[in-house]
Amino acid sequence: MVSGLLETYRRAKPLNSRLPSTTVVRRMHHMPTNRSTEASSFRPLPPFIMLQAFEAAVRCGSMRAAAQEIGVSHTVISRHVANLEYWMRTKLVETGPRGVKPTHAGRTLFDSVGKAFAIIGETTTELRPRHPGGVLRIWCIPGLATRWLTPRLSMLVDILPETDIVMRATDEVPDFVAAEADIQIGFGDFDALPAGAIPLLRPRMFPVVSPGWLALNGRPEAIEHLAAFPLIHEESHKQWSAWLAAAGSPTARLRGPRLSDANLGYDAAMAGQGIALVTSLMTARELADGALVELFDTDIHLGGYYLLVAARMRNDHRIRRFAGWLRAEMMDEAPSTGSVPESA
Repeated sequence: MVSGLLETYRRAKPLNSRLPSTTVVRRMHHMPTNRSTEASSFRPLPPFIMLQAFEAAVRCGSMRAAAQEIGVSHTVISRHVANLEYWMRTKLVETGPRGVKPTHAGRTLFDSVGKAFAIIGETTTELRPRHPGGVLRIWCIPGLATRWLTPRLSMLVDILPETDIVMRATDEVPDFVAAEADIQIGFGDFDALPAGAIPLLRPRMFPVVSPGWLALNGRPEAIEHLAAFPLIHEESHKQWSAWLAAAGSPTARLRGPRLSDANLGYDAAMAGQGIALVTSLMTARELADGALVELFDTDIHLGGYYLLVAARMRNDHRIRRFAGWLRAEMMDEAPSTGSVPESA
């Protein structure tokens, strides 16, 4: 009989003593006003790593490029983007042989996420504890970074002893708003520089070959004969075409390999692979050592080096010190080049 009564009790009242969900809701309605407001204004957000992968994939134009930037495999990037699409219940990107393209919804999200990341980047940069001299992030074109600036790092450390120097060799323009860099050292036409750029130096540009190439092929007799030889190009024939036109020998057809940056061009010339265009600033040591030989006696200037500074850093004393040192070193290395007045 006792067991029968216990069974009846169990059926009448569940063993678990928690309140029904309706009771919980009623109690939540009696929470203090400020907590209720916070709860009602909360909006669920997708995990940050998904947004980071998506933003990088769209900005870089491919999963692989985004993976290289973040430091993970491209399959991880793809998985995070797919998970974000599942989380949002909408298609965000289209992928194909030409890379990643955002859908209309993807473009809308990308614009918002980019603005949010920029705000976060600026805020964390301002609030992050620093040692006395802080960090100076320099983006520099690859040839200059490798062959001229890197050998002078100890000098740079001496003039900025309390500052951590972080340098990246790249042709890309940094996103200063997102604090990717503080300074960019670039090369371009002085008549079409980016807004706010400070001109530094217009170096002389001329063709060079290795002694081995010269012994094998002989010295071209005249500038107009250069087009018959394998010329080493950077990405396109544009630079060689402009140089030959400035030398009074324009040509419509050029041959030779196209390489991604000046560094590869220098290395190819030193390895005897053809004739490269170089600047006096970049090859002073190789010319003095005899590793490269200049062809012809010319005085042609195509563009020049410039300095671009993040707006937030323009009044920083380290920037003034760095810019002054950079200009002085360039002029000392190549005093005969087309310089730019310090007031520029």
